Amino acid sequence: MIRVERAGLADARELTRISWKSFEYDINYGAPGIGGPPGYKSILWQRMLIQRAKYFKILYDERIIGGFIVFPKENGHYELGRIFVDPDYQNQGIGTKALEYMEELFPEAKKWRLGTPRWNRRTHHFYEKTGYTRVGEDENFGYLYEKQKGFGE
Repeated sequence: MIRVERAGLADARELTRISWKSFEYDINYGAPGIGGPPGYKSILWQRMLIQRAKYFKILYDERIIGGFIVFPKENGHYELGRIFVDPDYQNQGIGTKALEYMEELFPEAKKWRLGTPRWNRRTHHFYEKTGYTRVGEDENFGYLYEKQKGFGE
């Protein structure tokens, strides 16, 4: 079944492969071209974030099928830097379950924040169905979303 655990340096290559596949698959959902966020296809970038951030791998039957990166901020605020799931495992509730695990891992979080591209209606729907509210726009991140602790519970 689904499990989440901290990523280690030995996971960087597989996380890079899945990140690359996941973000480039967005071309099928309206992306303006092949691409992704900074470092999405760089093993060195993945290794750096594994060391510097709270980087987690999503496991399905002990196989890495995705990941997410969390950045603790001040005053109980946290930022979801990114989340990705291998396209072969999408639309099965895995991303939703991973977000639930993420929130359980950081019970002290009072507010979550994230950014997602304007064009990506699929992620807008995903975040909104998991309790996030669009709170603004940013020229770098597109739409900004937040979730307050206790929101929708």
